[in-house]
Amino acid sequence: MLSTPISPEHQFFRESLRSFIKKEILPHIDEWESTCKIDKAIWRKMGEMGYLGLIYPEEYGGLDLDFYYSLIFCEELSYCFSGGFTISALVIEYMSAPYLLKYGSTFLKEKYLSRVISGELVSAIAITEPGAGSDVQNIKTTAIDQGDYFLVNGSKTFITNGYYGDFYITVVKTDPKAGSSGISLLLIDKGSEGLTTNKIQKLGWHASDTAELGFDNVKVPKDHLIGELGKGFKYLMGGLQLERLTAAIHSLATAESAVEYTLNYLKERSAFNKQLKDFQVIRHRVSQMMADIEVLKSFVYHCCDLENQKKYAVKECSIAKLQCSELAIKIVGECLQLFGGYGFTEDYKISRLYRDVRVGTIIGGTSEIMLEILSKIFIDEVDYEKR
Repeated sequence: MLSTPISPEHQFFRESLRSFIKKEILPHIDEWESTCKIDKAIWRKMGEMGYLGLIYPEEYGGLDLDFYYSLIFCEELSYCFSGGFTISALVIEYMSAPYLLKYGSTFLKEKYLSRVISGELVSAIAITEPGAGSDVQNIKTTAIDQGDYFLVNGSKTFITNGYYGDFYITVVKTDPKAGSSGISLLLIDKGSEGLTTNKIQKLGWHASDTAELGFDNVKVPKDHLIGELGKGFKYLMGGLQLERLTAAIHSLATAESAVEYTLNYLKERSAFNKQLKDFQVIRHRVSQMMADIEVLKSFVYHCCDLENQKKYAVKECSIAKLQCSELAIKIVGECLQLFGGYGFTEDYKISRLYRDVRVGTIIGGTSEIMLEILSKIFIDEVDYEKR
């Protein structure tokens, strides 16, 4: 559990955020899901409330709050019944913009980070390629030094916020022969000449835009290099801890919302002259699901505590990502079963959760990759902190 308990201030934040979501987000979810597009005005509204700057310093418009506020933020967004909207927000605040905060120049922070926090700009992170997902070292996109600029060629795929976003934290090879030491991070603007975007149709996460990016002799200014040349791989390894933790929180909160939604349904429906909630087999299944969630929640909160203390927690966050995403798929599937035929229709939101939750074991490092990381830690005694 948390070494610093949730305070009245945290609880007030949760209630305020919940009220904002009810008023400004929930009425639009169905539209965003059907059009596969989130109205950018919502990011402005969230920026005005400070929701996109929870972990960022005040000098760039952030609130500089402890990580427990982010825990609450991730949980409450995950109760929206739209994994697409939630992941778009999490990519902005926890998966892309942090690289600007940690490694970006003052120029990049002032021009881009502050405008992300205000909701003016939407950010994305471009790592995955058609031939390289979790195998980051083998990316093929190159950025060759041309004196005044980098010339970028290659492609990226499965980029969240890639179609409607404004810029990309892009992983490139600045030295194709140097392996992981030749990887760097560049900030590339959406409107750059030679950059193309193609929207990808998906099984779930319909509200979020996911895109393929093409780079054909794209000129990127030298001052758009994030951090040092050749340090991109190291930066990514540090940043993925936060990405996987927020993904774990999202998966677990989605599972929790599915159980609550299902329980309300079971209280309304009857069969054989009694409510579905009164059948022992159903009561036991629901209780087991809730018990499984509570056990994992304690561990996830422990991971949040480590993050709040700025501790290196690759092992813990990998476990959380693995277990929460796998459990969420299992629980949402069981919840859909309890809806019977109605679970297979679009009349109930459980079908949307069923589609959305499936990608949890794929994004941010597959379950297989999480197990390989843990194998190296547990069996090979690899110390990632010292690498």
